[in-house]
Amino acid sequence: MIATWWAALSPSMKVLWAITLVASLIFVIQSIATFLGADSDAIDSDIDFDGGDSQVPDAIDGGHGMNLLTFRNLVNFCLGFGWTAVLLQGDGPTGLVMTVAVLVGVGLVALIMYLFKWLSGMQQTGTINVYKSAVGCQGKVYLTIPGERKGEGKVQITINGSVREYAALTDSDTLKTGTPIKVVEVINASTLLVEELNSLII
Repeated sequence: MIATWWAALSPSMKVLWAITLVASLIFVIQSIATFLGADSDAIDSDIDFDGGDSQVPDAIDGGHGMNLLTFRNLVNFCLGFGWTAVLLQGDGPTGLVMTVAVLVGVGLVALIMYLFKWLSGMQQTGTINVYKSAVGCQGKVYLTIPGERKGEGKVQITINGSVREYAALTDSDTLKTGTPIKVVEVINASTLLVEELNSLII
């Protein structure tokens, strides 16, 4: 039955369904991992245009660590775009359907980014006093941190037994995603100064 349905689809619809189903599966895995508190580095990362030290321009960076160009946001866009395009297929001109699908995809990305930012703010203003508890905590880089305080990245640290996410700066060279770090100073309630943990080993 499924094989017959799939064979009857046009090549463009097969591509659309493939994108939609893959995005849906990854979204479910990401959501489960997030709610279980699992490390999301394996399924979410920042995008380096040069594969090196270049960072996403400020114009497309949401600020405070809310980087727009992430794998998670790509999945969210494909999810909104794909399901909208599939459900509206045949209900109007193709151009109009694609336009609506793109708008829904962008809207879903914006909504989920806002939700994560709100949840992050709720966590950081909860029971943990970052000024008293963060210095000395260890973790890893979540989104690449430009060197010499030239821009913000993201880190995940273990603080009071919980894994928390903060914006981060560093005085050292660029710290890539996955680099182990240690907090050396709290700049403000949402931003930390960190250094590579290995650099402390003599």
